[in-house]
Amino acid sequence: MSDEVLLEARDLVMQFAGTRAVDGVSLSVRSGTTFGLVGESGCGKSTLTSLLLGLLRPTSGTVRFRGTDLAGLSGSALRRMRRHTQVVLQDPVGSLNRRKTVGQIVALPLLVHGVGDAGSRRARVAELLDLVGLPASYASRRPAELSGGQCQRVSIARAIALHPDLVVLDEAVSAIDVATQAQILNLLRSLQAELGLTYLFVSHDLAVVRYMAPEIAVMQRGRIVEQAHRDALFAAPREEYTRTLIEAIPRAPARREATP
Repeated sequence: MSDEVLLEARDLVMQFAGTRAVDGVSLSVRSGTTFGLVGESGCGKSTLTSLLLGLLRPTSGTVRFRGTDLAGLSGSALRRMRRHTQVVLQDPVGSLNRRKTVGQIVALPLLVHGVGDAGSRRARVAELLDLVGLPASYASRRPAELSGGQCQRVSIARAIALHPDLVVLDEAVSAIDVATQAQILNLLRSLQAELGLTYLFVSHDLAVVRYMAPEIAVMQRGRIVEQAHRDALFAAPREEYTRTLIEAIPRAPARREATP
């Protein structure tokens, strides 16, 4: 774990038609860690994520990536920055181009940024598929031939193709079944350990965020209402909203003792 601040937001405000979708948010993501952002649908998570990626310009406030203010970037400079930030989206099937093969999908970031030639890109695709637990032969398949979990593995392979500094995981396991969720979460953790990745993990599911992220920020109505290490957050949440999210986590039924 590093003390280097990779991504920093200060007093971010995003206003749409008089409504503040993001209202004075400040946060820091350290290199090599996972920062969790949790909140219900409509709380402003998606807008905040777009601001952090430089996809939206804030009404006020700043976003700095490796110390560079994103507001000062445009054109080729902004494109170069985006090479170092990648996203895995919620819908594992819908986020992939069904007309393309898996190999073409995974190779696209390499092609767009002019990395390597056709032969080296094919080799890189095979390496990436192996990293996410898929056979190299899957490069010739199309998304419709894959399960939801396999499609999400393809999305992850595409996201890490350029050795990014930051991967934003935006509800990355919410659309797949619980058993597959666990496999994908464990894959993400192993990739982080192996490749030194930094994650911004965005979800409505506090239990999943707790598993992935040592540091958690709770968002409500455009604001960060509470931020703490996961142990402190669960042991002594300060905000009623945080307590509500914790209480909403499903509990496994207690085991009944066998009758002698």
